Amino acid sequence: MEALPSSPRHPPKYGSAVVQNALEQLASIDLIELCKEARIEHCRATRDLSSCGRYVHHVLNSCGHASLCAECSQRCDVCPICRSPIPDNGNRVWLRLYYKCIEAGLISKQHDERFQEKEDHGNPVNTDVQRLHSLFDVALQNNLTPLICHYITDICLDENAVSSDPLLAFLLDEVVIKDWCKRAVNALISEIGMIYRSGLEMMQSKLSQLQKFAAQLAGINSVLEVMIASFTEAVSAHVNDLHQLIENTLKAKQHLEAMIWCIRHRFIQDICSRYTDYESWSSDVIQRKASAEARKWPEFFDKQSGDNEANQGTLFIEQALQNLGIEQSYRNEEEAAISCLQNEQSSSMFCSTITADHSSLNRYPFKNLCEAVDILFLHGASDMVIAKQAILLYYIFDRHWTRPDSEWRYLLDDFAATFGITIRTLLECLVFCLLDDHSSEALEEACSLLPKISSKETHPKIAQVLLERHRPDMALVVLKSGRDSFSATENIEKDGISSLSEAVTAVRVRIEYGHLTEAFMYHRSYCSRVKEQRAADMIHSEDTLRSSWVYHIEVMTTEFCTVCIERNFVDKMIDLPWDSEEEKHLHKSLFDSACEMPTKPFGSLLVVYYLRRYRYLEAYEVDHNLQRFEQKKLESSTEEIASKIRTIAQWRENLVAKCLDMLPEVQREIVKAINTGEQSQFARTAQISSPVSHVFKAQSPAIELSSSFNPVLQNKSSLHSKNINALTDSGGMIRSSHSEFVRNVPSVLQSRVVSQAMPAFNMRSTAGGIFPSVGQNGESPFLRRAKDIKVILEKESFTLVHVLRNLSS
Repeated sequence: MEALPSSPRHPPKYGSAVVQNALEQLASIDLIELCKEARIEHCRATRDLSSCGRYVHHVLNSCGHASLCAECSQRCDVCPICRSPIPDNGNRVWLRLYYKCIEAGLISKQHDERFQEKEDHGNPVNTDVQRLHSLFDVALQNNLTPLICHYITDICLDENAVSSDPLLAFLLDEVVIKDWCKRAVNALISEIGMIYRSGLEMMQSKLSQLQKFAAQLAGINSVLEVMIASFTEAVSAHVNDLHQLIENTLKAKQHLEAMIWCIRHRFIQDICSRYTDYESWSSDVIQRKASAEARKWPEFFDKQSGDNEANQGTLFIEQALQNLGIEQSYRNEEEAAISCLQNEQSSSMFCSTITADHSSLNRYPFKNLCEAVDILFLHGASDMVIAKQAILLYYIFDRHWTRPDSEWRYLLDDFAATFGITIRTLLECLVFCLLDDHSSEALEEACSLLPKISSKETHPKIAQVLLERHRPDMALVVLKSGRDSFSATENIEKDGISSLSEAVTAVRVRIEYGHLTEAFMYHRSYCSRVKEQRAADMIHSEDTLRSSWVYHIEVMTTEFCTVCIERNFVDKMIDLPWDSEEEKHLHKSLFDSACEMPTKPFGSLLVVYYLRRYRYLEAYEVDHNLQRFEQKKLESSTEEIASKIRTIAQWRENLVAKCLDMLPEVQREIVKAINTGEQSQFARTAQISSPVSHVFKAQSPAIELSSSFNPVLQNKSSLHSKNINALTDSGGMIRSSHSEFVRNVPSVLQSRVVSQAMPAFNMRSTAGGIFPSVGQNGESPFLRRAKDIKVILEKESFTLVHVLRNLSS
C-alpha cells in the first residue's frame, strides 16, 4: 500500500518515454487547462438522435477539445463543440493528461477501472475533484510542488479565473487545495505509522521510502504556507484550520526526519550507556536536581513582589523541557491526527518537572531513544524544532559522556551533518549537560569548553550556575564575552525583568570574585541606562512599579548590599560613591542587617558611612536608634553575645561623641534637642552637614527634613557642595554640575581653596560682613576646626573598622 490513494502499486519506469512525456506535459501545462484535464467529459456525437455519452479519453488534434470518444472521432468530420473540421490524415486524437498518467503508471489503474465506462456513478463533482487530486499527487511525488503553489496564486486567487459551469467553478476554488492537503497528509501519516509498527528490520528496509515521504510532507507544507500567506488578513475558522494542519504536517515531518536518523543507527541499541540501567540514571538525575536546589542563590523577585521561579527548572534540561510546553500539548485533542505515529510503549503523559518520586517514570530521562523522539517531536510547538534537537543531543551526551569517544562520538558528527547543527551548538549542549552534572570532573570539563563558545548568544543561566558552583572567575569570563547586556538598549526596553535578572547575576559575579569597584561601575551603568529609558512617574500601581527605573535601582542596590554583607565587604562598600536614590536602600539593608545580627558590625559601619561624608547628625541618629535596639537585645542575650554587643556599641559611641564634641555650638544644641526629645528624629530644622557648610549658613535657605526616622534620608551634602561651588571671584552665584561619582563626598579642602583664592577684604565686603574675621594666614577658625575633625575622623573610623572586623570574625 502506498501513501497516496492515487499512487500506483509499483513505481513507474522513469526512463521510459511514456513517463517522461506525461511529466513534461504536466510540468508545462497551462494551469487553467489543468482543471479541464481533470474533468470527466462525455462523447457528444449523436447516434440515432441520441448522444453517445461514453467517457472521452482523448482530445482532438485539430482544436484540442475533449468532445468525442475514440470510436466516434473516426467517423465524425467536425468537432461537436466548435464545428472545426477534423483532418483525415494522421492521428486525429491524442490521449488526455489524466489517462496518459494512468498509462505511464503515475496514477493507479484502479482509478481507471473505477471511473471508466461507468455512467451516472456517484456525484460528478466528487469525481472531478478526485481526478484533480490525483494530478496533484503526481506533482507532489515528482517534485512538482511549485505547480500546486502556482495553481493557488494564479488560478484560485485570480478574480478573472471564473466559469459559468458550476463544476468547473468548484475546481477553481482554493477549498479543493485545502481538501487535497488534508487527504494527502492523513494518507502519508497512516502509511508512515504502519511502517513504524512493522519492526526495526522492516523500517531499515524502507528507509528510502521514508525519505520520500519526508520530502512529500515538506512539499505539502510549502503549499499550506502559500495558502496561509494569501489569507493573512482573514480571521476565520478556515484560516485556523490551515494553521492546525500545517502544525500537524510539520510535526509529522520533523518526527519522521528524527526517526530516519534513529533507524539508521538502530536506535543506538548497540552502544553501551554509562548507566547500568534506567533506574540508576533516574536516581542520578534526581541527585543532580537536589544538588542544584541546595546551591541555588535566592531570586530577587521574592523580595519585592512575592513571585518566584517555581515553574522554572533548576537544571538546564528541566528548563528546556518546560519551555517546550510538552505537558500542555498532551492535553490538546487537536493533535489526535498524528498520535498514531507514537510508539505504543512511549509515555502516554509526560511531566517536565523532575521530582524525587521514583515511581514517576513519565519524566526525564527518557526510557529510550524512541520515546525521546516521540515525546519531543510529536508534542510541543513545531517552531521549537531547534530546541528539540538540542534536547535530543543533551540526551545522547548524558547517556554516553564518560564512555570512550570511539564508541559514540561518531553519532554526534552524523547528527550534526544530518540536521545542519554547528560545532558551537554541539559544544553548548555538552556544556549544559556537564553543568547539570554535580560532579567536579564535569565542572572542570565544562570550564575548559566555555571559552570556546562564550559569546553574546551564550545562555545567561551559565554564568548563574558557575557562580553557584563557586567558579566566579569562569562566570566573569562568560559575562565579559558578551553577556553584559546592559549596554544593549533593546534588551532593557523589550524585557526589563530578564535584563534585570542578568544584571543582578553580573553584579553578584563581580562581587564574589572580589572586583567590588567593577561591580559598582556595572551597577551604575545599568541603572543609568534604565533611568534614561523608563519614566519615573509611573509608579502608581504594582504592575508599573516592576517596570519602572525605581524598581530596578532598588533591586540592584539591595542585591549589591546583600552580597557584600554576606561576603563581609561592607567596609569597602561604604567607600563607594552612592547617590541619594541608592543610599535609601543601602541604609535600609545595613540597618535591617544590624537588627538581625547585632554582633556583626553592619550598624556601626552605617554610622561610619555618614561620618565619612561629614553628616554627623545623621550618624548620631543612626547610633541613637542602634543603642535603643541594643538595650532591648541585651536583656535576652547570653553573656558572650552581650559582651560583643557592648564592645561594638562602645567603640561606635566614642567615635560619634568625639565628632560631635568638635561641632559648632549650634549643631550641638540640635543634638541635645534630639536627645532630650524636644525635637523629633531628623526634625525640621536648618541642619548643616558639616562645620564648613556652617560658614555659609546665613546664605542658605532652610532645608526641610522628614519628621520621622525613615530610610529615605535627605542628602545634605548636596547643599554643602552647592554652597561652596556657588562663589566666584566676583562674588556672583553660578550653578555647578558635579560628577555623579563624587557629588555625595564633599571635601573640606574645597572650602580652603575658596578661602585662599579670595582676598580677606573681598570676602567680608561681598558677604556683607556675615563671615567671622579671618586670621593672618587667611583661614577662619571654623576651617581649622573642620581640618581637625577630618584628621580625627579618618584616624578613628579607620581604627573602628578594623576593630569591628576583628570582633565579627
